[in-house]
Amino acid sequence: MSDLAAAETPLLDDSVKGCLDFKGRPVHRSNSGGWTSASFIIAVEVAERFAYYGISSNLITYLTGTLGLSTAAAAAQVNAWSGVATLLPLLGAFLADSFLGRYRTIILTSLVYILGLGLLTLSATLPSVTTSGAPNADNVTLNTSSMLQYQVILFFFSLYLVAFGQGGHKPCVQAFGADQFDAEHPVECKAKSSFFNWWYFSIAGGILLTLLILNYIQENLSWVLGFAIPAIVMAVGLLVFVLGTITYRFSVKGDEESPFVRIGRVFILAIRNRKIASAIATEESFKQFKFLDKALLAPDSTMEQGKVCSMREVEEAKAVLRLAPIWATCLIYAVVFAQTSTLFTKQGATMDRSITRGIEIPAATLQCFISFSILLFIPIYDRIVVPLARAFTGKPGGITMLQRIGTGIAVSAIAMVIAALVEMKRLQTAREHGLVDKPNVTVPMRVWWLVPQYSLCGLSDVLAIVGLQEFYYDQMPNELRSIGIALYLSILGVGSFLSSFLISVIETVTGKDGRDSWFADILNRAHLDYFYWLLAALSALGLALYVYSARSYIYARRSTS
Repeated sequence: MSDLAAAETPLLDDSVKGCLDFKGRPVHRSNSGGWTSASFIIAVEVAERFAYYGISSNLITYLTGTLGLSTAAAAAQVNAWSGVATLLPLLGAFLADSFLGRYRTIILTSLVYILGLGLLTLSATLPSVTTSGAPNADNVTLNTSSMLQYQVILFFFSLYLVAFGQGGHKPCVQAFGADQFDAEHPVECKAKSSFFNWWYFSIAGGILLTLLILNYIQENLSWVLGFAIPAIVMAVGLLVFVLGTITYRFSVKGDEESPFVRIGRVFILAIRNRKIASAIATEESFKQFKFLDKALLAPDSTMEQGKVCSMREVEEAKAVLRLAPIWATCLIYAVVFAQTSTLFTKQGATMDRSITRGIEIPAATLQCFISFSILLFIPIYDRIVVPLARAFTGKPGGITMLQRIGTGIAVSAIAMVIAALVEMKRLQTAREHGLVDKPNVTVPMRVWWLVPQYSLCGLSDVLAIVGLQEFYYDQMPNELRSIGIALYLSILGVGSFLSSFLISVIETVTGKDGRDSWFADILNRAHLDYFYWLLAALSALGLALYVYSARSYIYARRSTS
């Protein structure tokens, strides 16, 4: 009998608590989840990032060239779209966590994503500013004004449809991937921390392919083909994701009410009971946000059923509220993050990008140095830095998540200092060669001068972006982890809007009385260096505020970081 019990023990240990398969049956560790399932999920994310950066990385070039927008207007449009694309995940995560579930949300929004990419491809087939007034094959002059207006409407409708699709896809796919690892299992717990590193490593590879191949196709062959390829890749990625369905672990939702309702009730009762004093508020709770402890009290100071919140519900509300200062102090970092696909690209477009005679690197392809940095530094960080740090600290991640994020913010500030110095050198070179009023002449300064600022931005991403992903997933209540990923994305979204607002204000103030603004269309008359110095100073201020907030942060009890 004891032998039989011993034989059955591995089977019992093999089950994964709180998870079912796609048919609603209990799952076993040996044939579900882990890296096998994560591989299918990573595949669809690589496809999505390939598609997203296939649009975003060269969007400013399409807007200023094909659609004829000014540099400042195009930068503002790119930042606005990026902001919407990274704020919509809050809506997508809410729908997933409250109604649809992550798996269904990924599939439905991926289909919307593919539709948007298809319509974007269609818009690129219409006449543009660059072909305005040109005769067609039958030598009949096209009336392009109305066609151009239709193209612009269709283009931006398609662009924001892509943003909507991304809004549901992005927060769910990463949370669903992390769900494939059991945080209660010692081996899978370490694998989950490593998952966030290799997740970002994989998508950096997808982005690199975009920058090396797709940007060249868009600028040298066809924008139609350059928009069609992302649509095809996204469709293939969705197919791969569906093929992995039989291996996935699906988290079981209990019969409890929505976490949004629970957390909302805590705030409502805390406000309602704000004038009531009781020892409960000081004896049974965290030191932070003590005003929420009022939700533990009934209006008549009794624990009457249905009129009080449990300690767990109060702790959930505090866990969410504690994230707010970290969120706010990372916004300046997000403003810096927004520059790599806008002003950095315009900066590089004026420089000598030739490899050999007749072959030039597309300006947007310079962003590949960020991906190269990510591909280089993530293995070093995961395989060398983390084990060494773990040996000293005993923490699964080597250092805490907040320490990792703070280091990334500091690196981004250094990147802005380097960017400002390089831009000063570029402007000086333009003046020395009499190119200030010759925007179509290449400044005789090799584009490799931009490599340090791009590389530092990549290192900053490895530390701050990956750290934020893990932090907001780990510190949210279990039922709200899609919202956690969406909150991290919303930092980048609001940062894009702040960047757009900052550029618009500076453009207005510095361009008064007919003067050249910091973002003049003739970039040799502009002063991007001033803007970079401003961002460096703001980054230093943001880092100081972040350190202050991080030092007082209390981790959720389940975290070992």
